[in-house]
Amino acid sequence: MPLPRRGGEPRLAGARVVRTSLPRATPRSPKRVGRGAPLLSHAQRLTRRRHSSEQVPPEPEHADFRSGKWLQERAGGDARDLRHTPLARMGSRQRVSGTEEVVIPCASDSDSGSVDLQLSNLDDIHKGGPSVEFADSDISDIPILPQESLPDNLRSPTLQEPLSEASVERLVQSIQEVLHGDLKGELQKLKFLRSLSSLSQTIPYDESTESFIHRHTAEIVHILTVLVQEEPLHSLNSLVRQEVFVTITDLSYRDVHLLFGSEDREDLLGLITKSMMSLPAICTPIQLPRIVSNQAIQQECLYRGTFETFSVMLQSLVVKDPHLEIFDSIFKHIDPWLQSDRDHERERATFVMAKVLKCLSSYLSPKLPLQFHRLGHLVAVMALLCGDPHKEVAEEAAEGTHYLLHITLRLKYITQDRDSGKNLRETVKKCRELLEQYNLKGFYCCPFKIVQVFEVFLDSKELGQFIMTVLDSLKSLPHPYIQQTAGELLITLVKSAEARFEKVPEIIGVICARLSIITLASVRQQIINTVSLFVSRPKYTDIVLSHLLCHPVPYDRHLAELWRTLEVELSSTTWVLWRLLRKLQKCHDGPTQEKMAYVAVAVTDALYEVLMGNKLRAAAFRLFPQLLMTLLIQIHHSIGLTMSDVSIPSGLYAEQEIPTEVTPLCFAIQATKTLLLRTLCWQEFSIMEKNGGWTLLKGEGHLQGVFLLANALMERSHLFAYKIMYLLVPLINRGNDKHKITSAGFFVELLRSPMARRLPRVYSTIRLKTWLNEESKLFRILALRGLRNLVGHREMREDIKSLLPCILNSLYETDERIILLAIQILLQLVRTLDSSTLATMMKTLLSLFGDVRQDVHRFSMTLFGASIKAVKHTEKKSVEDQVLESLVPLLLFSQDENDAIAKESRRVLTLCARFLNWKLPREVYCKDPLYIKPNEVRRVCKFFGERSKGKIDILDQTLTYSKDPKLPIRRTAVLFVGLLSNYVDASELKRKGTDWIENDLRELLQDPEPSLRIIASQALFRIQRVGNIPETEISVSWMRKLLGCLHT
Repeated sequence: MPLPRRGGEPRLAGARVVRTSLPRATPRSPKRVGRGAPLLSHAQRLTRRRHSSEQVPPEPEHADFRSGKWLQERAGGDARDLRHTPLARMGSRQRVSGTEEVVIPCASDSDSGSVDLQLSNLDDIHKGGPSVEFADSDISDIPILPQESLPDNLRSPTLQEPLSEASVERLVQSIQEVLHGDLKGELQKLKFLRSLSSLSQTIPYDESTESFIHRHTAEIVHILTVLVQEEPLHSLNSLVRQEVFVTITDLSYRDVHLLFGSEDREDLLGLITKSMMSLPAICTPIQLPRIVSNQAIQQECLYRGTFETFSVMLQSLVVKDPHLEIFDSIFKHIDPWLQSDRDHERERATFVMAKVLKCLSSYLSPKLPLQFHRLGHLVAVMALLCGDPHKEVAEEAAEGTHYLLHITLRLKYITQDRDSGKNLRETVKKCRELLEQYNLKGFYCCPFKIVQVFEVFLDSKELGQFIMTVLDSLKSLPHPYIQQTAGELLITLVKSAEARFEKVPEIIGVICARLSIITLASVRQQIINTVSLFVSRPKYTDIVLSHLLCHPVPYDRHLAELWRTLEVELSSTTWVLWRLLRKLQKCHDGPTQEKMAYVAVAVTDALYEVLMGNKLRAAAFRLFPQLLMTLLIQIHHSIGLTMSDVSIPSGLYAEQEIPTEVTPLCFAIQATKTLLLRTLCWQEFSIMEKNGGWTLLKGEGHLQGVFLLANALMERSHLFAYKIMYLLVPLINRGNDKHKITSAGFFVELLRSPMARRLPRVYSTIRLKTWLNEESKLFRILALRGLRNLVGHREMREDIKSLLPCILNSLYETDERIILLAIQILLQLVRTLDSSTLATMMKTLLSLFGDVRQDVHRFSMTLFGASIKAVKHTEKKSVEDQVLESLVPLLLFSQDENDAIAKESRRVLTLCARFLNWKLPREVYCKDPLYIKPNEVRRVCKFFGERSKGKIDILDQTLTYSKDPKLPIRRTAVLFVGLLSNYVDASELKRKGTDWIENDLRELLQDPEPSLRIIASQALFRIQRVGNIPETEISVSWMRKLLGCLHT
């Protein structure tokens, strides 16, 4: 129900209704200097005025926070809200039948309560102590909203006649009976409470009474706890609860505090607060039917009276609270009700807190050390309540915030360092400037304006309290409006005090936890913008990123939304993306660990989400070289790994299972793809797709995928390629092996570009020479690949020629890639080589003829042919032997089943014949197998047999290939052995013997291929026939040939 209004409160509010004839003592003023000190006459007049029925003239009108109306207030409370009219017309007997009304006066009337921000008054605050007051007349240049005066029930009490010793004795005896017995019935409970309250009035002049009460404080607290516990929690049917509050108030004025100082007293305060706040809502008088029963009115009056005495009780506790210890305890117990989901509970709590803050602002005389350390939390709660959808709550909170600003100023002055007085003056000046921008009455109803003013006073710890409180309010699902207010408060505070927060990780943690329950899209964006503000500040960037990365991957939809919608200022986008990237790069700097660091996987997924959101597009373009290379290195590290190979922090996946399909590699690949698409590298992406580049990157062909991507960039995006090359120049040798290999692979491929000519030798040929001598086969491959790309630049060939010994040695490697790269380099340099180098190289190449690796076989012949063409006419003699030795292999491999090898063999064979000035028979170029054309093969054998006499042992060389693994080569070689026996020097063959030939041929008779066995048997017959020719016949035959030659 709406709570009693200030200035229009019923006379029952704050009053005691007595049903006993016990003599009563009026409470003395809490501001007495010493025991028995006389009271001010002004206080006496105020007390008499409360009991007087005379009309008093109306006080000046003041601004009210409620509904924007102007309410007229009278000191006697005659001007009332229309809703209170039924109660105002009732006498005391109508309110509570058969009772007399006894009023409890309290506190001082000197309460202007203005928020004095005048700089000249700061020193007065310090010097004046408790007596310092801020008057509206002191303020000339600051717009301040006038405050109401304190209600009559918080004014100075009058002093009644002292009780007689007999009366005091009877009171003590009555109380002792209760302490040693039980309380039964409402009347007995009321009698005990009133006796205790009356006895408290004797404390100023009766030391024995004071001693008695202090000795039995624990028992009194226990009995009061029992009395409150016996009252029904959800209804109000008696005066017991009200009398408990009045008794506690009376004792507090005599410095007997029953609600703080021990755990039991704290529990009593919590119990009392709960007993009042949890009462159900009661209809207001204006909502009652026209015909209202006395019982309903009495219940209404009882509720209002009880609630008012509860409020007065709390106010009486903070009248003397220099260290704010009592206020801290009160706020601790009321705080949960201020944030209740029920409107009537929030309204009650806000009403009480506003009254307590008003009283505290009037009597506050702070002294160190202060025990209240939750100012930021209190400001946040009040600001949220100022934006409450329930109108009455917002109005009460606005007034409470008005007093809180006054309190905050005084607290900051007392707690400031004496050397920082100038800082406080500047802070107050800033606060005044902000207040001058707003209409004061509207200011307290606008939460985000409140934040702007209070922010200048809050320190970093209090700012953290504020922001955590606001974040906690996001759990308020029944009130989306509160979520909206919280979002506005949060973004306003972070913008205003962005560099003064301490517990940023905790703040980010709460934000991440709250994202899933925030339903309003606008509020979600405000929360994400808050994270954006934090992350864009260099002071907090690493802190925020580290916390965001400590979540399970793949990120859930809420965290993914946060990454994708980060709204970072343009000037900070590169910084944020760079710091995120550096976290991944650091994982690649050290030696490869047994398990991959979890942060590497988390950053990779974060980069994917950030790139998908495309909010940091400008930074992605600027950092493209670093992003691409880092992601390629991460792909290399992730090959073959699963999430079980990642060092996952304990407890990270406590509530969920790791998806089996998720791997570190999939995150790295999707991030790389997204990077290319977001930076408009669509053609490069297409090239990778068409040529299986992504598949290559994922497996053993990782370097091939790197080469493919580098070439695609060089063809389509020259600028990106150049930037990457210059990035890699100083960084290529850093990091672990996988880092170096991937970087080197990309770098050597970019050496094809014209920009490579500008590189110093130390970064080009000298670096590649170092790699050629590395033990790692991959680095030797990369070195040769780089030399192959560099040799395309003519001006760099001289430098590369200095590496010829290393390149020629590469021809002896077992790895096919190394040999092929060496051949490709030599093909570019062959025309610049001298004859001795050519001869050495050609001899090495001959050993590669017939290599089972077809590319090695073919390109070795190609280089051999290029070497022949490169020989100068005057230096032919130096390589003639190598050319003659190549004839047989080239002739035989012209029959290879691989068409490319056969074609290349015939081409190089032609070059050899041209070198020797021979004209080859046309049958050599026959593409059909020679064994099916006996006549053609005889002419070929006759040509080579006759031309090679005395130059090479052609028969021996041919027989060597009879063991070649390829059937066409073996078959042709055996066929040639048989036919060549007719054209070689028979006497020489006779002299050497034919056993070694016959033995090899006999072994071939066991070959599984029938055609080879037949050809081998024919060749064996021919060899045996030559071996059986008599010497005389050989001589005659020789003479005939000689005569034929002479005749010719």
